[in-house]
Amino acid sequence: MTMAVMGAGSLGIVVGALITRSGQDVVLIDVDEKNVEALNTKGARITGFLDITVPVRAILPPQMEGLYDIVFLLTKQTYNDSALAALLPHLGPDSTVCTLQNGIPEESVASRVGIARTIGGTVGFGATWREPGVSMLTSTLEALQSFGFDIGEIDGRLTPRLRRVQEALSAVGGCQVVDNLMPIRWSKLLMNATFSGVSAALGCTFGDVLENRDAMGFLSHVADETIKVARAHGIRLAEMQGEDMELLELEPGETVDGKMPFYRRVWSRHAKLKASMLQDLEKGRKTEINQINGYVCQKGRAAGVKTPCNDFVVGLVTEAEATKTLPDFSDNLDRMRTCLGRVESQTAVHHRETAP
Repeated sequence: MTMAVMGAGSLGIVVGALITRSGQDVVLIDVDEKNVEALNTKGARITGFLDITVPVRAILPPQMEGLYDIVFLLTKQTYNDSALAALLPHLGPDSTVCTLQNGIPEESVASRVGIARTIGGTVGFGATWREPGVSMLTSTLEALQSFGFDIGEIDGRLTPRLRRVQEALSAVGGCQVVDNLMPIRWSKLLMNATFSGVSAALGCTFGDVLENRDAMGFLSHVADETIKVARAHGIRLAEMQGEDMELLELEPGETVDGKMPFYRRVWSRHAKLKASMLQDLEKGRKTEINQINGYVCQKGRAAGVKTPCNDFVVGLVTEAEATKTLPDFSDNLDRMRTCLGRVESQTAVHHRETAP
């Protein structure tokens, strides 16, 4: 069986290296010539909670040959058009493209490669790009082994190809086959919209957000909006990492203080993680903010659910993209406080007006 990792960035290096180490046939594909050269000459280096170097095979998209049985899609969604166009000639009728991207990309990917060749997956660990050929594993080995991947069919069926993909990904970390991919996708979207979105908007790590009460107060409303939008579309968020994400909804009168034990249980494992969107801002690249927090906003508008805190995160990250500047933690935290004050004031008025 021939496999490929499309997108050898922070996560792609980890996935490609560990599958290769297990003796399986996999090639890493990336558009960055320096990255491809480093991978081929020095091997794939993983640092952080794991310290290994694995000889791998890496190529540029024009160097692809033949057909791939399984492709792990780890490009940013912003590059899907070009990545999938290059990949299409190398997919056979029985090939499988497994999306391991942020957001909820399955419908978009299936529209390009066909729903019969598309399955989805979520990644439960984090990594940070260090330099060409080098990725730092920023989640603990316990998180990697316990919550590495959830994979499933878009329609929830349990199919033989899921077991083949599971076998490959089990060389990287724990991999669970699920029959509720979309609820899991929404739970992972909440994880991305909260800590990835807010930390990118503040220019800091997950741990910096977790230890700041004001940042967490704002983040708790990002989570609350995401849950309410999903519910408006008939989706109840699935358990993630052993926790019921629905419990992060803010009932009238609730604050982040009562949710902090939950947040610490889940996100302390990833305190050192720097969001991929912040890594993109540091490199002057376009982020996936419109596919993460922006997706919540889009679905909120469609369902008539207001998403002011997610809207604000999109605005801050988009501003950083446009100005080619990194977010300033203190300045943007002040702006978040102001936004949250308006939201809480409007919520209080609404509750008074609708009280029996």
